Amino acid sequence: MTTGYEPLNTLKPVAPDIWVIDGPAIRFYGMPFSTRATVVRLENGALWVHSPTHLTEDLRAELAALGPVAHLIAPNWIHYAHIQSWQAAFPQARAWAAPGVADRAAKHGLILAFDHELCPRAEDPWQGQIEQMIVPGSKIHREAVFFHRASRTLILTDLIENFEPRKLPFWMRPLIWLGGIADPDGQMPRDMRMTFVRHRDALRDAIEQMLAWGPERVILAHGRWFRENGAEELRRAFRWLW
Repeated sequence: MTTGYEPLNTLKPVAPDIWVIDGPAIRFYGMPFSTRATVVRLENGALWVHSPTHLTEDLRAELAALGPVAHLIAPNWIHYAHIQSWQAAFPQARAWAAPGVADRAAKHGLILAFDHELCPRAEDPWQGQIEQMIVPGSKIHREAVFFHRASRTLILTDLIENFEPRKLPFWMRPLIWLGGIADPDGQMPRDMRMTFVRHRDALRDAIEQMLAWGPERVILAHGRWFRENGAEELRRAFRWLW
């Protein structure tokens, strides 16, 4: 299944020491979702991998040329599918999960061994290099958000989705429009917004913190990501909060 983001399963440079990997589409509620991982090379040369996608032997060789894979990040309750295969390939790596990930996986019959649960502030191995927060306001969707300081890149997972209609089957196009996740105006999916309805102020505060970081670009897990005007795109996507 093509995604429109080929070539897949290969490193694509974003800025110095940060890359994306466009992965194969997955089925979510019957719909094909493009996938994307982010790789950051830390100052000590170790690799930090956000939302790992399908791992191939060629991709493994590309990663080895960059440095040792040291940290695997499961950033929210639905982004953990490939963690186990990456752990098998890189047994020295430490696996980090957002709150609720392990419980969600267990409910679906997958017992995952995480080394650490992500906290609201940057962890020691990437302190001063990657900012971090757990976005508050929803009891269901608890996502860890990251900001690579050197490249001024905000790394999101599902808080914004931005599907390009021309890259999707015709039958899916009205669904992404109804969900509020169609490019060029991709936003938080409307069903996800409902989980924040009682605590919009907490979500708004989190977005304001992301804006204070001053992102130049915003990487998303699904759809077209924003290579420029990151702060403006963030304000646009969350204008419904103000």
